[in-house]
Amino acid sequence: MRLPVPVLCAVTASLLLSACGGGGGSSTPTPAPPDAGPICAQAVASSPVQVQTVPAAAVGAPDWSAPHVPGRVLLLGTDSLAAQSVTTLSGVVTQAVTDGVRLAFTPAGTDDRAFAVKLQQAGLRAQPDFLYAPLANPNDPGVPGNAGVPVSGAGTFTQSYLTRVRAPQAWTFLQGCGKTPVAAKTAILDSKVEAGHPDLTGRVVGSASFLSPESGGSDTSTGHGTASAGLVGAATNNGRGVAGVTWSGPLLAVEVLGAAGGSTSDLARGLNESVRQGAKVINMSLGLPGDPGDAVLAQALTNAARSAVLVAAAGNTAGDGVYYPASHPDVIAVGAVAQNDGQLACYSARPSAARPRPLNIVAPGGAGNCPGATNAAQMLILAPGGGYTLGAGTSFAAPLVSGVAALMRAANPALSAADTKARLLASVNGAAGQPLLDANAAVRAATR
Repeated sequence: MRLPVPVLCAVTASLLLSACGGGGGSSTPTPAPPDAGPICAQAVASSPVQVQTVPAAAVGAPDWSAPHVPGRVLLLGTDSLAAQSVTTLSGVVTQAVTDGVRLAFTPAGTDDRAFAVKLQQAGLRAQPDFLYAPLANPNDPGVPGNAGVPVSGAGTFTQSYLTRVRAPQAWTFLQGCGKTPVAAKTAILDSKVEAGHPDLTGRVVGSASFLSPESGGSDTSTGHGTASAGLVGAATNNGRGVAGVTWSGPLLAVEVLGAAGGSTSDLARGLNESVRQGAKVINMSLGLPGDPGDAVLAQALTNAARSAVLVAAAGNTAGDGVYYPASHPDVIAVGAVAQNDGQLACYSARPSAARPRPLNIVAPGGAGNCPGATNAAQMLILAPGGGYTLGAGTSFAAPLVSGVAALMRAANPALSAADTKARLLASVNGAAGQPLLDANAAVRAATR
């Protein structure tokens, strides 16, 4: 999720090189050299993977008023069809999405909901192909790809958020254990990632695109996916630009958001492909307000959570509760703090009376347009075209959590997804009153 910031500027590569290369100080503290000591102990008690499966009955009725792709519906449980169902589908164009799920294209002159009712009367389960969106405000002129906000003498910025989540201490600890801050394979389910960005050199080892025609084609202007990937894993210790939470390790760029967003079928395919390619962490900086009753995506999330830690941005409105899929019980819902680690950013989603699902963890997401916001309080992120910019939103808090989860699973490959999630959430820093991400405590917990 990206929010407009009061003064958004594109920080040039030359400015950042100067800041990192001398004269202006390092953009992130340099960890101490590794000690010659033994590898840290990391005994793991065997425990079964516990996934909070959401039964079909627990998913609400589909909300046909929520944004969805027109002209088609999703069919569930199509592995075995009764004769009546087969007859009803005669002449209807369908397309496989995942196991047991198919797209059915609404006949011309028929309303999607009426078509779904007809299918349900024949014994089929049908729902909309919901549209999910990057948690951003692409119409704001300060968002990369739009007109931009002229900023005179904006200055040079550092990644203060890394210090706030104690990433440098985590790096030093791992090096003292004879390890490097490497990532387990992490999938970025987002808009197109600019793999050729100089600060992603060598990080993106695979890519896949699941955009449907209704997604509006690749989003090549906002840089949302590139920013998310850079927060998890910008190439680090290379004398260039910014540092990622992880210094090295494989990133998987999975394009599920286009210029017009992404659908349930896009996201479900992306999740399945991430699991197929062995992702141990999946970051989703995207969402939809409320609970749309999306049984297809719920099942895909449940399946993915058996092997991967699922992390999602909670949303960018304070009064609508936690967005979906962050509100799914198998997903870590990430809220954002601005300048104050003890107070949610003014835009951050949070529990509401109607939707009480709590946040699991918070991380810096930039000040956005919150009272007292300054350039220095925004997030320094990768921008399209090999540059850097400032931004804000829970979309930029979530990748910090994903990066720490990836450090944990690489430091101790014996950890299951459920073990990693439990240790990560048990290691938060609550001193200021919010469950703030603590990278140092998390990696130590992973290696115990």
